[in-house]
Amino acid sequence: MRIEKVLNNNVVMTTNETNQEMVVMGRGLAFQKKVGETIDPSKIEKTFVLKKQGVSDKLAKLLEDTSELYLNISAKILDFAQSQLPYRLDEYLYVALTDHISFAISRHNQGIHLKNPLLWEIRKYYKQEFQIALKTLEIIEKETGIALGEDEAASIALHLVNSQLSGENMAAAVQITEMVNTILNIVKYHFKMELDENSINYERFLTHLRFFAIRFARKEKLEETVDEFFLEQIKLKYPEANICTEKIANYLENQFNWSLTKDEEIYLTVHIHRVTNRHKMI
Repeated sequence: MRIEKVLNNNVVMTTNETNQEMVVMGRGLAFQKKVGETIDPSKIEKTFVLKKQGVSDKLAKLLEDTSELYLNISAKILDFAQSQLPYRLDEYLYVALTDHISFAISRHNQGIHLKNPLLWEIRKYYKQEFQIALKTLEIIEKETGIALGEDEAASIALHLVNSQLSGENMAAAVQITEMVNTILNIVKYHFKMELDENSINYERFLTHLRFFAIRFARKEKLEETVDEFFLEQIKLKYPEANICTEKIANYLENQFNWSLTKDEEIYLTVHIHRVTNRHKMI
């Protein structure tokens, strides 16, 4: 195998004998190595075969600022989850989970513990995924020494749920896709800008929209967990993003007779602010 792209000293892109893209990991694997040079097989510790176009680029971008430790944790989680679930998991989950775990541990180390407003619903509606996610917390703790709570398990469960979109009936899948596309277009037209589809903030926003659309397709409503005061504070902090959220709310009300909860308004507003402020992090 020859190096196609160096992601960092320990991770490279290559291709296998059937010309499929692969991520190859190993301590010092790419140290002082260049594209085109041969990979030392004795240093290979882990490989990931990537079948979906574009996943490798997103993975490369993510690993610029993220330890490959989290990619390795994600691989272990997905291997376990795949052994328990009746549906195939999308390989993009390597990227989504790596990003989520990195972000969750970073927040934990800063003493920031966010409540997941979907915890109750996830535990109720996605029992199998939630039980698997609870087990994945044990994997994370074993690898990092950090014990995350049930709120993070709920988020991981949602990533697993998001991977089964293909299991929905065709009409629901089409409706979900149309809803996500329309909401993205509302954001683009409101801010008169193209969104950076290669950014992590865009991927987070897209994931949130998919979760939202799946809930709509299944007629699942969020239980209110925030009060009016907190919502008003978010509106004041991100006024332009909130105006965009109101346009989305009007679209959903008129097209689907679907009213946003306060929680959904807050989440949409925050995500819209992030995805339209490329140089700012919140």
